[in-house]
Amino acid sequence: MKLAILGGGGFRVPLVYGALLGDHAEGRVTEVTLHDLDSARLAAVARVLGEQADGIPDAPAVTVTTDVDEALRGAAFVFSAIRVGELEGRAIDERIALDEGVLGQETVGAGGIAYGLRTVPVATEIARRVARLAPDAWVINFTNPAGLVTEAMSRHLGDRVMGICDTPVGLGRRVARVLGADPDRVWIDYVGLNHLGWLRGLRIDGRDELPRLLADDTALDSFEEGRLFGREWLRALGAIPNEYLHYYYFNREAVRAYREAEQTRGAFLRDQQAMFYEAMRDPAAPPLATWDRTRAEREATYMAENREAAGAGERDTDPESGGYEQVALALMRAIARDERATLILNVRGGATLDVLDADAVIEVPCLVDANGARPLSVAPLPHHATGLVCAVKAVEREVMAAAESGSRATAAKAFALHPLVDSVTVARRLVDGYASGHPGLAYLNRK
Repeated sequence: MKLAILGGGGFRVPLVYGALLGDHAEGRVTEVTLHDLDSARLAAVARVLGEQADGIPDAPAVTVTTDVDEALRGAAFVFSAIRVGELEGRAIDERIALDEGVLGQETVGAGGIAYGLRTVPVATEIARRVARLAPDAWVINFTNPAGLVTEAMSRHLGDRVMGICDTPVGLGRRVARVLGADPDRVWIDYVGLNHLGWLRGLRIDGRDELPRLLADDTALDSFEEGRLFGREWLRALGAIPNEYLHYYYFNREAVRAYREAEQTRGAFLRDQQAMFYEAMRDPAAPPLATWDRTRAEREATYMAENREAAGAGERDTDPESGGYEQVALALMRAIARDERATLILNVRGGATLDVLDADAVIEVPCLVDANGARPLSVAPLPHHATGLVCAVKAVEREVMAAAESGSRATAAKAFALHPLVDSVTVARRLVDGYASGHPGLAYLNRK
């Protein structure tokens, strides 16, 4: 069975391959094709994968290509992890937004809109190619902004595209551990959009144990989200928000921390990964050790500005991660082997959230088998969450409309409607700034 990884020269690809190496059952992936536009990055990642496969006789064969059609032909699964504009583009997104006093994070606020405007046209073309060259393939999207990009691709692939994110899975597993439960044996009540969701319950043997957690000071102080949001706010919400909601609930503090930081997150990753790929040009460099060192530093500094703003201290040295590679592997297994599994995914919601239309992609627990993923029914969101979800979904729709029409006015509307952009004037300046900073936004040439 063939897996095509688009963005195959990306830094996190060895995580996916490492997960595949642990799967020895029938119906597993036996061939991996890495596609990227940068042949040097492909070569670097292929070296890491080669060392990972040492001593594993049934390791999936790895091929590399810069031809996307070649990568797609014959694929049973397509993993999309592209980064349009590379990390330099992310750094530009952050800086332009911060210069206007608004958030530049790559999936939230102005930065997420800019990234979406660059990415949606490319992702849409990929979806068209998949539909033509590999119509029976299942597409697993990890390209950010994941919910927006998944919805754009679903317009051409229907329910054969699903988005994944490790954040809600990791949150659920952390909460389960704190409550002394096996994360694999609990039911997580979670719903929202990608990077905009809430854990509203965690049932153990049919009983919701979230109230017990919210009443326990020590327990709340013992995990990432508890320290990030603080006991008082979590109790007020009666839920545990996805960590990305820190950008909404504590926006001024987050923007101030990002503006005061020595370097934005995108700039840090750009420089750090550039050093990795440069080091890998040396044939004597140990591939896996070089990659491991870089990854450890990357994970330790994740959301550092938010933790600083919240006074949450250092990141856990070994946080309970959902591991997006493990989510992807579980999803592929469930479909390829018809093994029923329940996973939190980004899918078209149907009637799941009645405040959104059926085609809106949401992030929700799904039942997965050989027929794909079906969202499970959930209780309605409270009004405060409904407002955020509807507002951000409206922004996503404007981004897709701008990407289709090339209208700068529609792009400006997307920025202006976002809850974290507080001025139409600022929204228009953001469009001008991003259009000047990114060749990939040259298509925004209509009024």
